[in-house]
Amino acid sequence: MELKINQQIKKFDAETLSVQSLLDLEIPHKQNGIAVAINSTIILKSNWTSHFIQETDEIIIISATQGG
Repeated sequence: MELKINQQIKKFDAETLSVQSLLDLEIPHKQNGIAVAINSTIILKSNWTSHFIQETDEIIIISATQGG
């Protein structure tokens, strides 16, 4: 499966991926303070395990940072 994540093309061996599965692969150690949008629609964290990604989807993963 080939996905566009944060404007970069990435390849995955899996044929299907949920949002949660994708995050487990991309950022396995930090999943607090994360927002995910697919095709300009925010995916609620409660839907990460049930929302499956299509190869044509455009995915944005945003991580909150601290600072001031």
